[in-house]
Amino acid sequence: MTTLAITDGQVLSPELTVERADVLIDQDRGEVLEVGTDLTADADETLDASDSLVTPGFVNGHCHVAMTLLRGNADDKPLDAWLQEDIWPVEAELTAETVRAGTELGALEMIKGGVTAFADMYFFVPTIADAVADAGLRARLGHGFISVAKDDEEAREDAREGLAVAEEVDGMGDGRISSAFMPHSLTTVDGEYLEEFVPKARDIGVPIHYHANETTDEVTPIVEEHGVRPLAYAAEKGMLEPEDFIAHGVHLDESEIGLLAEAGTGVIHCPASNMKLASGMAPVERMREAGVTVGIGTDGAASNNDLSMLDEARDAAMIGKLAADDASAVPAEAVVEMMTQGSADAIGLESGRLEEGAPADLAVIDLEKPHLTPRNDLVSHLAYAAAAADVRHTICDGQVLMRDRDVLTLDESAVRERAVEETEKLLARAGE
Repeated sequence: MTTLAITDGQVLSPELTVERADVLIDQDRGEVLEVGTDLTADADETLDASDSLVTPGFVNGHCHVAMTLLRGNADDKPLDAWLQEDIWPVEAELTAETVRAGTELGALEMIKGGVTAFADMYFFVPTIADAVADAGLRARLGHGFISVAKDDEEAREDAREGLAVAEEVDGMGDGRISSAFMPHSLTTVDGEYLEEFVPKARDIGVPIHYHANETTDEVTPIVEEHGVRPLAYAAEKGMLEPEDFIAHGVHLDESEIGLLAEAGTGVIHCPASNMKLASGMAPVERMREAGVTVGIGTDGAASNNDLSMLDEARDAAMIGKLAADDASAVPAEAVVEMMTQGSADAIGLESGRLEEGAPADLAVIDLEKPHLTPRNDLVSHLAYAAAAADVRHTICDGQVLMRDRDVLTLDESAVRERAVEETEKLLARAGE
């Protein structure tokens, strides 16, 4: 057994209390052995956390990681026009090399921001899985498939790819990578394909993840065509189970919140993307009061435009108060829980908690910053003041991915250079 001690830090417990302690990690098993005092004598290696806050690694519950290459390429448009006019035409020109470059850039950004796990819906998923494995992160991955603008055989082939990919990548990265079946949304995949392929996903034992109720355009067509709200429709298709999770959930009514709570289906709140695309304000406080598991995600960098979970947590708190018309709604403790335990629970990972026996996925935040002074309330600072650039160390599965801002698993300059090169090639192929 090889052990690592994170020493002299302020440690955030699952109960969101903070105490000065060391954290002892079994690096071979990727597990927290003990949280306590004077643990350095038992460690083979130490990592200094003095003047720092030691937290669970942040969990990005919904992402399209390779879309880092489209950051800033198309802004200031509503969702449907943005997708159809700017995103989908460029994505039609993606190659495995492009997606690898975008994934590495996204992984680099997330590691530097203390993210240790994420859920991702995209294309060329085995390539994404290879990049995630090399970067040392944890992830739940799936192929996003659609049926709109496709003939029947093309649609079925896309769905079959979703199933095949889910089986292929599950367990990669020494078990850090898991998978899901990911129909893009309830309006971009016709019901007949959901009826045929969702049961097949259940047969191979993977959860279902999809966009739902992101805009009113994802609600009205279903109500008009089927006479029920979207999540009632999803329930009819067998897509509301405890292991499943939806992205966005902006336009939910009380009946749908009740369905989510009863089913145990998680929701990933993406406040920055929802604001940027003017999709609306999700009823986060009402969901939490009803007992719905709510996590936080960045969405893709093309609609955010970064992958900082600390930025996202602050956005979630602020917009949560506006949506509820209540300054006490979605408090600091709630968003800290949402970006750690909440996201992990929603996407079905065991991370998100810093305690004995938990996966050793951690972030260490440097508190020696003007904007984190004075240290009146470190949970408040984590929610409202901390930034991705404050992350000092990142550890996933017991392995140090970043030490003192130096990423150890990726060559930062080479990753950035490849990203620029592949973006130029992609936009040239797309005629931009």
